[in-house]
Amino acid sequence: MPDGQDSLVARIVERIADVPSASWDALAGTDNPFVSHTFLNILEESNSVGARAGWLPRHLLVEDAKGRLVAACPLYLKNHSQGEYVFDHGWAHAWERAGGAYYPKLQVAVPFSPVPGQRLLVGDGTDAPALRRALASTLETLTERLDVSSVHVTFPDRPDWEALGAAGWVQRVGRQFHWANAGYGSFDDFLGALSSRKRKNIRKERKAIAEAGIEVRALSGADITPRHWDAFYRFYQDTYDRKWGHPYLTRHCFDLMQERMGDAVVLVMAFRDARPIAGALNLKGPSALYGRNWGCAEDIPFLHFECCYYQAIDYAIAHGLERVEAGTQGPHKIQRGYMPVETYSAHFIPDRGLRAAVARFCEAERREVEAEMALIEDEYSPFRKDSDDTG
Repeated sequence: MPDGQDSLVARIVERIADVPSASWDALAGTDNPFVSHTFLNILEESNSVGARAGWLPRHLLVEDAKGRLVAACPLYLKNHSQGEYVFDHGWAHAWERAGGAYYPKLQVAVPFSPVPGQRLLVGDGTDAPALRRALASTLETLTERLDVSSVHVTFPDRPDWEALGAAGWVQRVGRQFHWANAGYGSFDDFLGALSSRKRKNIRKERKAIAEAGIEVRALSGADITPRHWDAFYRFYQDTYDRKWGHPYLTRHCFDLMQERMGDAVVLVMAFRDARPIAGALNLKGPSALYGRNWGCAEDIPFLHFECCYYQAIDYAIAHGLERVEAGTQGPHKIQRGYMPVETYSAHFIPDRGLRAAVARFCEAERREVEAEMALIEDEYSPFRKDSDDTG
């Protein structure tokens, strides 16, 4: 291997079940449930990823001379760009119009999960920088050996992103909207930090849900029953049917989450007369609540905000979590206390012409993202300034 790592050996496995969970998780850490061996294995075992979904596992492992796993990344061979949330369709179309073949490609990612975190799993030892370089170089080599157009690392943390940039990969910046816990003791404490108009609007929206006779509860662990999952899966299917087409996650996937992830699953359910009418799925880490999927059986004003945003804030405050990461999209989240944060991706594109075009696009896009985030902070923040009243 390059960079003086001659004693290391890289190999690919097509099932994460073939990797000892303790070895994988020792590199992935405990901060983010989405890169855990358990979560990635649930996706595979439930047939949520695989040939049906067009996400073929090709996980990259790096082992030392004694066969010990020292670095890894969740890697997939793909023939489309669905379920990624970092959009490269325009790149694909341009390359194919020029006579190239953009697919298949390699994707270092957590499928269907736009959750920032480690993607180059190297542990926290002093050799982490060298191991990141080794993973990057091995991924580059795989583009030739597997005859793919490119490799894309989506939603890495900043150390991974910077390491890939230093290796010459094209760097891309996006943004999401996260809620930050400033030590609030209650939801009312949080409301007190907002401007008067935003505070009154949120109270009005929450009151409307209560007056509609809807009960909303956050369920976790043994409190979630098969009845709840059956209802949520119907909501989930309906949302995809109306908006995105194919629902990737199978019904079995939710059963396995319940069985193997326990209290890390937080399912917010809305009920009318004890009948489930909406739900929002979250996963919990040590410091954050991660919003994932939402669906409903009735179109009720403000119900989405209650289930996905306000209940998540309530839960984070009650459990001492630092933040809520509510997924993609989101200008409507700003007035509800969710502020912009940068997200990252990195892209290895061997063809010089395509790489140069993508680099120009990413540089222009980055300036736009930075300008938008600055404008939101300066002009559209919902948080109270000194001149605001406290009514």
